[in-house]
Amino acid sequence: MSIRHIVLWKLAADDADTRALHAEQIEERLLALRDVIDEIEHLEIGRNVVSPQTNWDVALVSQFADADALERYQVHPAHQEVAAFVRSVVAERACVDYPA
Repeated sequence: MSIRHIVLWKLAADDADTRALHAEQIEERLLALRDVIDEIEHLEIGRNVVSPQTNWDVALVSQFADADALERYQVHPAHQEVAAFVRSVVAERACVDYPA
């Protein structure tokens, strides 16, 4: 059973320019994982463009063959490196994993 992995982040920076830079950096780093981690079947990033005061700033939509593939992705050293950066610029995170 395929697993869809959705993550939302609220960025920590107070000013819009820094938030935009961090969102761009998150997008670039996560998209680069598509060429590195075989378990990724689909990965896309959305940066919020409406209602920045209330909406989350960045969304990750990804898909994996199964829960084991998702786990291998999450512990992969390249993902761990990106995750460390994301944690350094994020205030809040929400996630849901469901059958696709």
